[in-house]
Amino acid sequence: MTDIIIIGAGPAGMTAAIYARRAAKSVLVLEALSYGGQIINTPDIENYPVAAHISGFDFAANVYNQAKELGAEFKFEKAIAIEDRGEEKVVRTKKNEYTAKAVIIATGSENRKLGVENEDKLVGRGISYCATCDGAFYRKKTVAVVGGGNTALEDALYLADIAEKVYLIHRRDAFRAEESTVSRVLERENVEPVLNSVVTELRFDKKLTAVVTRDRQGNERELAVDGLFVAVGRTPENQNFAQLIALDSAGYAIAGEDCRTKTAGIFVAGDNRTKDVRQLVTATADGAVAAAGAIRYINEN
Repeated sequence: MTDIIIIGAGPAGMTAAIYARRAAKSVLVLEALSYGGQIINTPDIENYPVAAHISGFDFAANVYNQAKELGAEFKFEKAIAIEDRGEEKVVRTKKNEYTAKAVIIATGSENRKLGVENEDKLVGRGISYCATCDGAFYRKKTVAVVGGGNTALEDALYLADIAEKVYLIHRRDAFRAEESTVSRVLERENVEPVLNSVVTELRFDKKLTAVVTRDRQGNERELAVDGLFVAVGRTPENQNFAQLIALDSAGYAIAGEDCRTKTAGIFVAGDNRTKDVRQLVTATADGAVAAAGAIRYINEN
């Protein structure tokens, strides 16, 4: 039996692994895709102490290597259920079944879609949810970014250095990103904000050729684009464990600053937890707190 199973290898999960291993607890990290979580899509981290001007990918690699060097075990399998047997927790994946004394759920969140017809069909053929992954394909071309938060504006800045033209589409009259980021975007001559507008239609001929937007007055506009980058938020990945953790109306796990859930021995950490601020620094903090709670739970039981 493992001491602590951590579900998710984003910043929260990997930080939890580091803290648990430093307390001499055995650790198994289960990750459905690849380590790093959404931070790997950030081209340049500017708001994390000490880590200024490092890419999200490099940051994640550093944390992963640190956890591995300390002895954390990683398996790339998707956890689909947890069974609470009191002092024993059973975590099931699509392949195997693992047992632990405590579990930390650090599954983060997944990209939210626009919900426009043909969106799924055009993923990889003009539609992307990761500017740093796919931006290079659009060198000297015209692209659009949808969203008004930090991720959307950071994507626009990244793409402005690659593409000839970037439309930045937002449904409100002002962006929600940090003021410094907004200022940098507005200074870029090849970025055109399209405010108070939503995407209503995707036009294509094998690949995306244009998006249609509609403003609050009902006026439509066709934007000829080669690529569309969607950054309209994320949805917490908690549904597989809803029977053991209380969720709020948006699907976030209800847990206080101690990261405890309603089930003893099960903790939650990172962007899938209810909180006011979701940033890299709050995710790693959650990981440390959740690990401390799991360590204390094991020692006391």
